Amino acid sequence: MTTCKSTPSGPLRDAAGVAKYRHEALAAVLQVRLVPDEQPRLCVLARQRRRDPYAGLWALPSGPVEVDESIEASVRRHLTDTVGVTALSHLEQLETLSTPGRDPFDRTIATAHLGLLPWTAEVDLPEHAAWHCIDDLPAMAFDHDGVVVRAVERMRAKLSYTNLGFALAPAEFTMAQLRDAYAAALGHEVSATNLQRVLKRRGQLEATGGVHAPGSAGGRPGTVFRFARAELEVTDPFATLRP
Repeated sequence: MTTCKSTPSGPLRDAAGVAKYRHEALAAVLQVRLVPDEQPRLCVLARQRRRDPYAGLWALPSGPVEVDESIEASVRRHLTDTVGVTALSHLEQLETLSTPGRDPFDRTIATAHLGLLPWTAEVDLPEHAAWHCIDDLPAMAFDHDGVVVRAVERMRAKLSYTNLGFALAPAEFTMAQLRDAYAAALGHEVSATNLQRVLKRRGQLEATGGVHAPGSAGGRPGTVFRFARAELEVTDPFATLRP
């Protein structure tokens, strides 16, 4: 049987001296959070570390990839086990993190993912997990703050040239609700009229035939819409959604 040992200054090595690198899967899960009496905010899910390295700092959900599972299966398992996320509306690989020293305790290579949840999704978070607004992130462990930045950049880019908006929204919604979600996700104001025109022209949006009752302020009932497809597709490869 092959045994492995580690040294204070290097990675885990087997009996022949061959380095054994740890591979982990991690995820930046984003959601437009609806806070009462406040504007919707784009948030990322994180958990507070309870041991070194970086005890007390916040980190993205992560864990080792086992020998009998794919990286995608691993990230889904760790999301369920560590923060209670059992289903995502979208998941894709984001990047590979391999800078030596990114984990001060061991040589660790990570495959980072972007995950999305609709604004209606509720997650029963454990005590050590929380949603954090991307504009006000706490101090984060490892290189996870950079992962959050690149996850947001990827999502915003894909909102421009794909139908990725389906992953931010529930099955049915009003245009006002979708406008607010896009504004939070993109980080700038969005016109409901222009958004509806663009998405319908691209074939992303369709009316359900239903209406949503007006709120306490009155007004006309809102037409209820849905995304035509709930799978990622490129709809306009050269488009950019601008303020």
